[in-house]
Amino acid sequence: MKLQKLNLPTYNFKLKSSENKTLIFDKLRKKYFVLTPEEWVRQHYVSFLIDKKKYPVSLIALEKQLTINNRKKRTDILVFNANGEPDIIVECKAPQIKITQATFDQIARYNLKLKANYLIVTNGLQHYYCKMDFEKETYVFLQDIPTYN
Repeated sequence: MKLQKLNLPTYNFKLKSSENKTLIFDKLRKKYFVLTPEEWVRQHYVSFLIDKKKYPVSLIALEKQLTINNRKKRTDILVFNANGEPDIIVECKAPQIKITQATFDQIARYNLKLKANYLIVTNGLQHYYCKMDFEKETYVFLQDIPTYN
């Protein structure tokens, strides 16, 4: 599998081959997953949050399940604040997937339930950062997300 260069720092991941598939080790979930283009983006973004933005591993959950309109959905990355409340939702797409209004609609639906302060949509090449304005029921685009403090 040719691994695409992303618009994120480069990280050394543990990769292995099994049954003609490349697997990547997820240090949060402590097991190997099939290396899909979306998983490649997810692993890079999690590493970026931990390494560059200094978010503690203990506050990050991957593929957290939630139920919306009786349907099971999963957030790609969910970052909690120190009080255990959702703070950031990250929606990861494969690099070849164009980020559209539908992507923002998807993450906004998740946030109706989760009430996170920040939404991030990334395909590894383009990153969109939004801060929620709950009073006006809208979001404001940002240049970057804050570093954890």
